[in-house]
Amino acid sequence: MNETEQALLEAALRVFSRYGVKRTSMSDLCDEAGVSRQTFYNNFRNKDDILRALIQTYTERALAAIDAGRKTRGGLGELLDLVFEQTVIAGHDMCAAMPNAEDFVDGVHAGSQDEIEAAGERFREVIADILAPHTSALNAKGFDVTTLSDFVQRASKAAGRNTRDRQHLLTQLATLRRLCLCAAGQAGDS
Repeated sequence: MNETEQALLEAALRVFSRYGVKRTSMSDLCDEAGVSRQTFYNNFRNKDDILRALIQTYTERALAAIDAGRKTRGGLGELLDLVFEQTVIAGHDMCAAMPNAEDFVDGVHAGSQDEIEAAGERFREVIADILAPHTSALNAKGFDVTTLSDFVQRASKAAGRNTRDRQHLLTQLATLRRLCLCAAGQAGDS
């Protein structure tokens, strides 16, 4: 990613946060980034294109942070916490700081469903990798890694969208974590 693309992405996040996706114009994006329309169009085709790039960037950063964190965290519970911190909690905190969060989220979902699904699949793969060492214990209790990782990814995403506040989100994620630990035969672990 070149400097101009990075500047445009940062500007887009600020403007989308301020006005929401639907109410943001191309002029708003260009003005915030301090570039001409032509410079914008040399880097991105349209507003949906930059929105997809934002999702890709968020996903890549979260995956990199998870990968780095996996080197210092050990148990299943700690690794699930890491995934939740870098995906659902970080997303919740970012949206909580936005004055037009609902419009931002609605705009992201309307314009970038394929990118959101691809990101979800990548996070599901990370969760499956974290659960894989516990395959025998999970199978013994009637779970398989693929189905459980899909459930954990989707349930955590749903928790992020449907909680009353941050504390409620943390409680929901802690419950999901405990369910995974029980399924893996580690109910007494933290």
